[in-house]
Parts: sequence; structure tokens; C-alpha cells
Amino acid sequence: MGSMSIWHWLIVLVVVMLVFGTKKLGNIGSDIGKAVKGFKDGVRGEEDKPAATTPPTIDVDAKEKNKL
Repeated sequence: MGSMSIWHWLIVLVVVMLVFGTKKLGNIGSDIGKAVKGFKDGVRGEEDKPAATTPPTIDVDAKEKNKL
């Protein structure tokens, strides 16, 4: 009684398909897939971004010291 057999799951699947319809379930699956892909791309994109670099600054005092 504690575990559900394959027949229980099949009945649940049939009821869900009758309630929501196959087209709506397909759209939900597609939306979930797009969301997961977007999440993975977002996480991967943060790691692959190059670090923001600032342009090099010229130290005028050091440049003048080298001339002396």
C-alpha cells in the first residue's frame, strides 16, 4: 500500500492527460525546457564573461624618475 505500482502511475498519467490535454502538456514541457536552457546559459555566461578591465594608467612620477 505504501508504494505505487506501474498501474497506479499509468492511471494518474491518463487522468492528467484528460484534464490538461496533450497539447497543453506539450507546451508546458517545451516551456520548462526553454527555461532550463536559459538558466544554464545564464550561469555559463557569467563564468565565461571576461573580467572588466580598466585602461592602464600612466604614472607620470615613475616616468619622470626613469628619465633621470
